[in-house]
Amino acid sequence: MKFSNPFRREKRVLSLEEVLIQGGILTKQVTKDQALNIPVFAACVELISSTVAALPICLYKTDELTTETVEDDREDLLNGDTGDTLDGFQMKKAVIEDYLLSGGGYIYINRSRNTVKSLNYVEHSYVSFNYNFDPIFKKGEILVFGQTFRDFEFIKLLRRTRDGFTGKGIVKENNDMLSIAYNQMKYEDVLVKTGGSKKGFLKAQGRLSKEALEELKKGWRDLYSQNSENVLVLNNGIDFQEASLTSVELQMNENKITNSDQICKMFLVPPSLLSGTANNEEYQNWIKLCITPILTAFETALNKELLLPSEQENYHFAFDTGELMKADIETRFKAYEIGIKNAIYQIDEVRYKESLPPLDLKFLKMGLQDVLYFPETQEIYTPNTNAKYDINEATESPEEQALEGEANEGAGGDGPIDANKAQTQPNQPNQANQPNKGGANGENVQPNSGPNQKNQQSTDNNKKG
Repeated sequence: MKFSNPFRREKRVLSLEEVLIQGGILTKQVTKDQALNIPVFAACVELISSTVAALPICLYKTDELTTETVEDDREDLLNGDTGDTLDGFQMKKAVIEDYLLSGGGYIYINRSRNTVKSLNYVEHSYVSFNYNFDPIFKKGEILVFGQTFRDFEFIKLLRRTRDGFTGKGIVKENNDMLSIAYNQMKYEDVLVKTGGSKKGFLKAQGRLSKEALEELKKGWRDLYSQNSENVLVLNNGIDFQEASLTSVELQMNENKITNSDQICKMFLVPPSLLSGTANNEEYQNWIKLCITPILTAFETALNKELLLPSEQENYHFAFDTGELMKADIETRFKAYEIGIKNAIYQIDEVRYKESLPPLDLKFLKMGLQDVLYFPETQEIYTPNTNAKYDINEATESPEEQALEGEANEGAGGDGPIDANKAQTQPNQPNQANQPNKGGANGENVQPNSGPNQKNQQSTDNNKKG
């Protein structure tokens, strides 16, 4: 009687997918480098990282109602010479790439007391963490090559973080979708190398000899090489059974377009933006939905770690988003026109943004049709009539007073009447007997002429005669 060994490991027949995975054709877990081999994935990363890196970072000081730019060495470190081997553009681009792919970008702040000497980019793979598991009071340290650093010594740009140290990148978050796109690309590579021949199996009715098996293998390799002149002849009793479909049967082109659209959705990038057919509305929506949140996350990280505690109340870092409009000259100049018209920009400020020399025109254009109100003094000034009114003393509306002033000016007055100085004149009892110079030929006309006055005029006429 034959007993089976319970410790003996039985051989399991591998499935086709497992055989392809072992052969390196299919991949279940896609790495960062493998994902970057997908063209649309690499294009999205390049587009977002280059767009953000091209924007300059400015330091602003806010004092009550005024905000102004401040010249500071930290601003130069962020945009120009970082003190490291990478310049400002390369550092920001590398941090954004780590932010998208791995979930976290890290910059070491090299300080000497309160002075920042350099900003050093640290690749994500070299950074590890040692932090507690307290869900409320979270604390930790950053480890780089065995050296321990405090968390405030690094600028941490994190994506979908829950602990303030690590984040979740797009590669890990969408690995299944990326695996499909990557395996499809590898399958196309196999089709090109094999000349488009279908995969399959050979079925033999009997056992083949060693010589026949070696000859069959050689003919099979020659068939799947790129040389189209090779022909495989199967002996009697050997059949070929297909194990795959052609690229047309698999609708490879349609699936490739669909997968590309899905990858674009991971980054919130419109597919038309990559193909160059996006209109202005699609571009603006991409800026709002994709770029603006990344800029806000970067600015928040800079304000938290790069500013001193005494500066965090009145100072802040921000990207100059005006650079995003430089590609569209019509939209940019229309924005300048609106800014100058509404007294937001001076002409020299616009010329400075366009890298043009100043004209020393330090004024703001204001129209005479506006009525200016000063909340502090509660006064209203009308430039068109050169009149100022105090709303606590004025009995008439500014429009009525302005019309009255124009009427007086048209009637022969010297100019507009100031409402603060204007007073109501009482009726004069003898005003009717006063001469009026408005009569014809310069004669005095008495407005109230009674009968005695008519007789007096007749007597005067007789004397003249």
